[in-house]
This record gives sequence, structure tokens and C-alpha cells, in this order.
Amino acid sequence: MKRIILIAACGLMVCTHSFAQEDEPKLVVKPSGRILMDAGVMHSSDPALDDQLNDGVAIPDVRAGLSATYGKWKAKVDVGYARQSVSLKDINIDYNFDKENLVRMGYFVHQYGLQSGTSSSFKISMEEPLASQAFFNSRLLGAMFLHAGEKFHATASLFAENDAMKMSTDKLGNEAWGAMTRLVWRPFTERGKIFHIGISGAYESPRYSKNPANSHSSYTLRAPFPTRIANVSAQEATITNATALWKFSPEMNVACGNLGLEVQYFYVGIKRKNALPNYSAWGAYGNVRYLLNGQGYTYTRTDAGIATPDPGSMELVAAYNYSTLSDKDAGIHGGKVSDWSLTFNYYLNKYMIWRVRGSITRATDNAAFNNNTFSILETRLQIKF
Repeated sequence: MKRIILIAACGLMVCTHSFAQEDEPKLVVKPSGRILMDAGVMHSSDPALDDQLNDGVAIPDVRAGLSATYGKWKAKVDVGYARQSVSLKDINIDYNFDKENLVRMGYFVHQYGLQSGTSSSFKISMEEPLASQAFFNSRLLGAMFLHAGEKFHATASLFAENDAMKMSTDKLGNEAWGAMTRLVWRPFTERGKIFHIGISGAYESPRYSKNPANSHSSYTLRAPFPTRIANVSAQEATITNATALWKFSPEMNVACGNLGLEVQYFYVGIKRKNALPNYSAWGAYGNVRYLLNGQGYTYTRTDAGIATPDPGSMELVAAYNYSTLSDKDAGIHGGKVSDWSLTFNYYLNKYMIWRVRGSITRATDNAAFNNNTFSILETRLQIKF
């Protein structure tokens, strides 16, 4: 009898200890950081632009941050420094219902298309495609639900305009708002055998403008020439007398062994008032990527895209982008660009990547400058932990 009582007592102690461990999750805090170092030579056939697009070196992005995990909760704070200016980057809190579902709240990049799944320093063509920069929103203050299932990926977001993080409402006025979603079907996600197709959609009310006459009745779409050493617009359009913006973007991601393909299309429509014609713009890009060594591409379910290649991998990426912000029916000439690029990526180790990129950009139909051809050769060493 005593033996039975002793065994039962020991079992109860073990169970109590197990429950205590489950009820008291550990707080795990991890530091993070990033440094980008760029150097490049560039030239434009337009003398006026060539005076702005100058050769040079730069550290365009330095970041320091912390993430903390406690049970089903996770928080992240990331602060950036560039050009002697400090800015807030990701500031968000996640609640994980389970391994496939979470809610994220705060200031972060909401998922819309392929490029939203990777940070700005992990673009395989070194610089983000111009179409994505023109039609995407970067970070927004809001909330996003994410489902990352085995075969199906879905997000749904509600957000305020970007300036909600920079200004109080007595200066900003009633904040613009919007909603977006990304839906992906991925029947194959094995190493070296990847296929997914998806579509994103969004609605936005008119945004804040420094010009009081256009504030919350306009949108500005912009993409710079593909470098961070200089910051000069390749395309820019301000659409006034606007009442609503809607957009959609189909995408496809394929990999077979060491060969991969990423394709995305963008369409934006803006409704206008005062009998002005509505505005529309579109663009697309394609990336063909090839691992010179390694065992094939892998997939990341949370971000819904091809994962960063293994340490030691070397990769070539051939990319093409076309996008237009010009709409002759609306009388707006924001510019058309065709961009061809070739990028070499060397994933030195888990924390370091070396990139070399060459590109030619043809910029036309822009009211701000003459038709011209821009060429650049640049390199980047990046560290991220």
C-alpha cells in the first residue's frame, strides 16, 4: 500500500511539474541587426539626370532591434538609421493561435504579392522591382490575420495610411484607411519542386498630402531609379480629385531543382470626381533565378515564397520589369520604364550576402525629364542577424 501511495505521489509531482512548465512559458529575447554597404558607378543619357545620378558609396540602411517571445505572444521592435536620420521600422505584436494561424498588430509590411514576403535587403535582384515599388505600400499601421496552411495561404488586413505613424490627427486630419488580402494556392512546396499561384487585392481611401488642396483627395505613385546610392524618381504621378483606389496583383512562383521563376502583374485603378477621367496604371516583372551550386530551392510557408538559399550558395538572377504611370486619357504622364538586370548573389554564410548587379533602365513619357537610358553597375555587402 505504501508503495502504491509513493508511486502515486511521485506521479502527481511529475504531472504538477509538467503543468507548471506549460503554464509558465519562458521569455526569450533576441537582438537583431542589419548593415548594408553599397558602391556603384552609374550614368544617364540625359545630362540633367546624370548630374543627380552620381557614382559613389553609401551605407543606405543600418538597423538594430529586439524580438521577444512569450508563449503564444511575440513582439518586435526595429529601428533604422540612414543618411543621418533615425526612423521606426517594424513595431508589431503577434498572437499565434497555432502553427498555422496568427494575428499581427502594429506597424509592418502587410502581405500583398511576392515582394511583401521578404525584407528590403533580401530582394534577389538586389533592388526591388520598380513595378512593386510604384504600386506597393511598404509599412502600414494596422492589423493582419495570416493563415499559413500546407496547401493554402491567406491574409486579410485593415490599415491606416502611412502618415498615421508620423503625424497626430490634429495635423493629419481624418486618417485614410484601407483593406487588402493575399491568397495563395501551393500544391508543391518540396525542395527543388515548388509551384504556387496567387492573387492579391486592395482598396484605399485618398491619402494625406502636404499640399492642403490635395490632402485626402489624391494619391502619389512613385518608383526611383534602381539604386540606393542616389534617390531620383524614375516614375512619379500625383492623381488629384481622387475618391478611391483599388488594385489587384496575380503572382506565380515556380522552382524545379536549381532553377526558379517568379512573375507578378500589377493593376491600379483610381476613381476621380469633378467629371475628370479615371486613372489607371499597370506593370509587371519576371525574375529567372539559378543556383550555381546547392541542392535546389526551398520554400517558406509563412512568407509564401522561395526561401533564402542555403549558406555557401551562389546564384544568378536575370530580371525584367515594365511599368507605366502614364495615362494619356487622364492627361497624366508619370513615366514608363523598362528595366533589364543581371545579379550575382553569393550567400557567404548564415548572416552575410555579397551581391553584384548590373542593369539598364529605359525611362520615357515622363513630364519631369527627357526620354533617357540609365545604366549602373553596383555591389553590396550585407550583414543581418
